[in-house]
Amino acid sequence: MRRAYVASLLTGLLTTSVAKAEEAQDPFLWLEEVQGAKALEWVRAQNAKTLAVLEKDARFEPFYTEALELLTATDRIPTPRFRAEGVDNFWQDRTNPRGLWRHATVEGYAGAKTSWQTVLDVDALAKAENANWIWKGSNCLPPADQRCLVSLSNGGKDAVELREFDATAKRFVEGGFQVPEDKLSAAWLDADTLLVGRDWGEGTLTESGYPFVLKRWKRGTPLAEAQELFRGERTDVSASPIPLRDAEGTLQAVLVSRGLTTFESEYYLLGDAAPVRLPFPRKVSIQAFVEGQVVFTIEEDWGRFKQGALLAYPLAALKADPAKATPTLIFQPGPRQAIESVGATRGRVLVNLYEDVKGALDVYTPSKNRWSRKRLALSKDASVAITATSSSHERFFVKSQGFLAPTSLWLADAKAGTVKKVKSLPARFDASKLRVDQYWTQSKDGTRIPYFLVRSKARKLDGTTPTLVYGYGGFQISKPPVYLPEEGKLWMERGGAYVVANIRGGGEFGPRWHQLALREHRQRAFDDYAAVMQDLVRRKVSSPRRMGIYGRSNGGVLTSVAMTQHPDLFTAAVIESPLIDMMRYHKLPAGASWVGEYGNPEVPEDAAFISKYSAYQNLREGVRYPTPYITTNTKDDRVHPGHARKFAARLEAMGLPYFYYENTDGGHSNDSDPMLNARRWALHHVYLSRLLMD
Repeated sequence: MRRAYVASLLTGLLTTSVAKAEEAQDPFLWLEEVQGAKALEWVRAQNAKTLAVLEKDARFEPFYTEALELLTATDRIPTPRFRAEGVDNFWQDRTNPRGLWRHATVEGYAGAKTSWQTVLDVDALAKAENANWIWKGSNCLPPADQRCLVSLSNGGKDAVELREFDATAKRFVEGGFQVPEDKLSAAWLDADTLLVGRDWGEGTLTESGYPFVLKRWKRGTPLAEAQELFRGERTDVSASPIPLRDAEGTLQAVLVSRGLTTFESEYYLLGDAAPVRLPFPRKVSIQAFVEGQVVFTIEEDWGRFKQGALLAYPLAALKADPAKATPTLIFQPGPRQAIESVGATRGRVLVNLYEDVKGALDVYTPSKNRWSRKRLALSKDASVAITATSSSHERFFVKSQGFLAPTSLWLADAKAGTVKKVKSLPARFDASKLRVDQYWTQSKDGTRIPYFLVRSKARKLDGTTPTLVYGYGGFQISKPPVYLPEEGKLWMERGGAYVVANIRGGGEFGPRWHQLALREHRQRAFDDYAAVMQDLVRRKVSSPRRMGIYGRSNGGVLTSVAMTQHPDLFTAAVIESPLIDMMRYHKLPAGASWVGEYGNPEVPEDAAFISKYSAYQNLREGVRYPTPYITTNTKDDRVHPGHARKFAARLEAMGLPYFYYENTDGGHSNDSDPMLNARRWALHHVYLSRLLMD
């Protein structure tokens, strides 16, 4: 017992010593206390200082008014979702900023004027319960889709409270399923059973803050008595259930995705005995279940199949003997293609494809040992996106849009291979004077990098155009042409140019493009971004005096590093909801889940390459940096607000200029309330106009 006491004492002393050493190295650790009194006092002072400049600018009110009109316009396209033989939509406007969950028939929705029935009024709910509820979606039990699990967030956080809702009676089920606020996962097994992942106590959350223990919870029993069905490890990223249902809504199997790292997973089949490991490669994403086939993509070469391929396993073979199951190839993308997303109807697989960062949509039909393909007749030189599907029929919705082409919504029939336009967004800005070009430039290592440039047709190429360069470059997320009403109205219509840099780290050319900028290769993404800016100068589109950059979340890594590595290339930087202190990101929720993307600062070899670029550590005395606008959200429980706070504090301590603003609501997405979102866009563009247009 004495040994245990001494060991505990030594551990405590060591922990205290390490903490003091970290504090000596980083005097702004106190700003990581999200709700700390001293930290919030600092935030209030910073906000007041920034708003005294940006909100007092004569442009703020017209920018805010225009942004609010765009975000609350009644002629927006209501995004559809199939449910109960009809269509659901979640709608926000000035009258209902928290939103309405509403329902219509498919025919009514596709018609000129839709007759909506309100299912749940979130504004009324928040008022009745005196709560800051933000809608985070619903999960309904097929085939009737009447019993639903509704997710409600306090202020926009990723953590949600789960409640059972009767969509026919339009009320919460008295004594029904309810799970307290958590970063949780839940799936229906049947009308009286859920499979739930949450914090069960005793260390059942991963180091990333997500559940790794799944339990079966029967109606009428306490949540604490739920029966454990699956357990991962604390070092995993998470564990989540994947129910596989046929076209009639009957449950055929339950899989579990055990996330080992950011991009590596194991899949298990749950049954009466112990979970059975399935023979998928580690870098894999399960996409759909159709006609008894488990459809998946691979992010690494696997036997005779190449990285990026779309494949299918027969579920019956996996159940009978996983070791003997044989996958079939549905589609193998070429070197300049990438599968962006996959969907399924009753009997077909939908593949949203990019070719040179331009969209297409193919329908695949299974037959004996092969899949036939048909391409849908949608807009070219634009992006397309699968918007809503149902496993009970062959209809689905798809969106198409371009930088200058307003979003249109199409109702398609997968069996017939037909599409019909049912909704069109009215033009939100004057595009007649603008043009779009796609250029390619060479990065530092010789790799060709594409980017899109939207600019005035009439303006001379003399280096004077105010130009905003957007970048992301991470997590295999693509940035294709999209219609951007806020940028069009507040920026491009006023003479600004807009650029999207398709740098490595994204998914524009599939897993390979992403993996080229992983971990020790991260510098490639930064070099690509700089190469695009340098090319804009060479083409005389803009100049460093008139150039600005914008990135959020992972894009905050990109823009903050651009600031420290290439301060001479631009004048303004909007750094939103950012990761910046990359030597401590893994210690801040939910940073540990991204070690597969960035590397682990606890490992000396990883710390060596991370420390070379981490912007928080690489600010230098005597350097003239651009004046950034750093903005985050107190309720962001995905990317910790401490990143943005500490970066601003370090700039302040060095006597360097900056703007800092921290919203108190909205979470990581910053778009839970259209009023707050309009203010957000107005502040962005006042800042950009002051630095790049004045």
